[in-house]
Amino acid sequence: MSKQTLGFQAETKQLLQLMIHSLYSNKEIFLRELISNASDACDKLKFESLNNDALYENDGELHIDIAFDKEARTVTLSDNGIGMSRDEVIANIGTIARSGTRAFFEQLSGDAKADANLIGQFGVGFYSAFIVADRVTLTTRRAGSAGATRWESEGAGEYTLEEVEKAGRGTEIVLHLKEGEDEFLDDWRLKSVVKKYSDHITLPIRMKKSPGYGENGEVIVSEELETVNKASALWARSKSDISEDEYKAFYKHVSHDWEEPLAWSHARVEGRQEYTELLYVPKRAPFDLYDRERRHGIKLFVRRVFILEDAEKLLPQYLRFVRGVIDSNDLPLNVSREILQHSKDIDAIKAGCVKKVLSLLEDIAENRADDYAAFWQEFGKVVKEGVGEDAVNRDRIAGLCRFASSLDDLETQQVSLKDYIGRMKEGQDKIYYVTADTFASARNSPHLEIFRKKGIEVLLLSDRVDEWFVGSLTEFDGKALASVAKGGLDLGGLQDETEKQAQEAKAVDFKELTDKIKATLGDSVKEVRVTHRLTDSPACLVADEHAMSGNLERLMKSVGQNMGGSKPILEINPDHVLVGKLKAELAGERFDDWSHILFDQALLAEGGQLDDPAGFVKRLNSLMLVMSA
Repeated sequence: MSKQTLGFQAETKQLLQLMIHSLYSNKEIFLRELISNASDACDKLKFESLNNDALYENDGELHIDIAFDKEARTVTLSDNGIGMSRDEVIANIGTIARSGTRAFFEQLSGDAKADANLIGQFGVGFYSAFIVADRVTLTTRRAGSAGATRWESEGAGEYTLEEVEKAGRGTEIVLHLKEGEDEFLDDWRLKSVVKKYSDHITLPIRMKKSPGYGENGEVIVSEELETVNKASALWARSKSDISEDEYKAFYKHVSHDWEEPLAWSHARVEGRQEYTELLYVPKRAPFDLYDRERRHGIKLFVRRVFILEDAEKLLPQYLRFVRGVIDSNDLPLNVSREILQHSKDIDAIKAGCVKKVLSLLEDIAENRADDYAAFWQEFGKVVKEGVGEDAVNRDRIAGLCRFASSLDDLETQQVSLKDYIGRMKEGQDKIYYVTADTFASARNSPHLEIFRKKGIEVLLLSDRVDEWFVGSLTEFDGKALASVAKGGLDLGGLQDETEKQAQEAKAVDFKELTDKIKATLGDSVKEVRVTHRLTDSPACLVADEHAMSGNLERLMKSVGQNMGGSKPILEINPDHVLVGKLKAELAGERFDDWSHILFDQALLAEGGQLDDPAGFVKRLNSLMLVMSA
């Protein structure tokens, strides 16, 4: 096939331009990214060769080579890994096949420094080559295939593809350096970058030996290759032999993240199962954290042999942000995703790793409060999923959760359940909460009025996952969780006998009114009753103790699940002037309009949607005209 010219995706062109300009001050990372990709290619060959040894093509010594040519002004990086077919080149190089692309571009600010961090979170990979090169030539042959493919581009808007011959399998990348990038045409500079970022790579990274000097001072140039990295599995080394910088560098390799990790756990487990785990908690959430099609997981090795890229069965979904490696001594080398799903050994490894990660998070929460607050802002919604997903560790996960509170009215979630219990009023035996679709709706909910009056703290839950959270966690540390918007409000020891007697008397006094409002509203409500939740609002809606909350019902409808819906209970405030006026005009001609407006206002106040908005406006306008006459 002759040379073919194709165009980049629009997103690819945009990212290339952003990267070239935003990451210029960190340009040496191009070598780290290309080495990391080469290492992955070699790992994939190891895995595929387990079932097809012929892929090695009588060349079983995997390696990555780096060379430079001062005259041609090129840097060349090559590997003898799995290589790529023509279709794979188009998919992996000509396209940014990453979910979250649109969200990424929406967050760009135009500020080079801020955008550099975003680009790092999104992932730079192969495209980082254009930070230092004005032309990149990639030649690759997939193991087991005859033909090779050459890809070339100047990083502007197009790239070319052509079929070529290539003796060995794998990939060779030639970077034609820009003017001013001659620092990378230096033996010492390239080796120092390799040691700084890629010393942990398990494969030998080879370069020609540095020139020496003879007895007479002549320069001796050697063609012999030497390994410039340690070329040993970092996780297999003793923790005392690994520096903090090495841990951080390995995280960037295994996660392709731009930033350093928040924390990590490195341990060797011995016993019934023997394995080593090196697990990292990132600082920032990836763009595809909530993409259901995206596989999330950690790298699985068996006796140093790479097996799976995203072994999601080794950690539960609520810890899908964790990155790292697990290296088992007991699993078979031909383990597959299907085998992982039904392996008791995997279940034991998973349980051990979950405990390690939870312990790590507990340590951060206890000793690094600011770091944990930042972590929670990034990953809190995901961690909350664990309360319903992981019954064994439910209490530990709940203890890690953070919430907004009515005490400070701040949207930031920083109150733990332990904090809440420590501040409970004398006589209080429940953890009170309110759920809503936004923080503003939760903070301004009329259901909080009596709690604010009495100084009782209420947790303000406005994440979509919160309804499932409270549905899975009925108590914590012996204290029941209670919604302030469900059932008959029982404040227990927080309410004296005089208050209870006054409420009972008002219920009797207003019975004729509540009966008539119920008759007027008909099937719209299950019941109408006097409330003691309210101090300022005339009415509110509550759900039965064991019924679905109004917020959950709306969430289910938003995803196409109409649950039929239980009828709400309308509670009216006997001390409110509007309710008093309605009671005085039981036989008035506007009674029905007032009753419907009370109901509609209560529905709107909790974030509900009116069935008949036009009818509400008509009634309201009519009453406003009467009152202004």
